[in-house]
Amino acid sequence: MLPHLDAAYNLARWLMGNEHDARDCVQDAYLRAFQAFERFRGGDGKPWLLTIVRNVCYSKLRKARTAGPADAFDETQHGAIDEPSERAERLRREADVALLHQTMAELPEAMREIIVLHDLERLSYKEIATVVGIPLGTVMSRLARARLRLQQEMLNRHSREENP
Repeated sequence: MLPHLDAAYNLARWLMGNEHDARDCVQDAYLRAFQAFERFRGGDGKPWLLTIVRNVCYSKLRKARTAGPADAFDETQHGAIDEPSERAERLRREADVALLHQTMAELPEAMREIIVLHDLERLSYKEIATVVGIPLGTVMSRLARARLRLQQEMLNRHSREENP
C-alpha cells in the first residue's frame, strides 16, 4: 500500500481542506488498512485504500462539524520571508493555480472527490465506482457535471476579477 501514499494524501488533502488534517486522516487510514488487510481480496490496492481514506475523511469531517471550526493557520503571518522580487515572481506563477484550487475547494464534496479521483489520481470509472460506492453510470455523469461546473465557476471568477 505504500506506493499509493501520494494518492491517499492527495485525496485526503482535497477532502479535508488542509494539510494537517489530511496527514492525520492518511495515518488513520493506513492503520485501518493494516488492521483490515486480511479482508483485502487482492488485485489493485489503490481503490481499496482510497475507499478507506475517503471513509476516514468523511468521519472526521462529520465530527468536526459538530465540534465547530478551528482557527486557520495564517501563512502570511508565520510563513517564510521572501525577497520582494522572488515573492512577486512566485505570486505570478501561482495566481492561476490558486484560482483553480480555490474554485475546486468550493465545489460540492461529491463533485470535488470525483475530479480528484479521476483527473488527479487517474482512477478508472470502475475504480471510482468502487471507492465512492456509486453505480458506474453515476460516476460518468457526476464527472461530466463536475467538470462543467468547475469550468463555469472558473470563467465566472476570472470575469469578476477582470471587471470588479
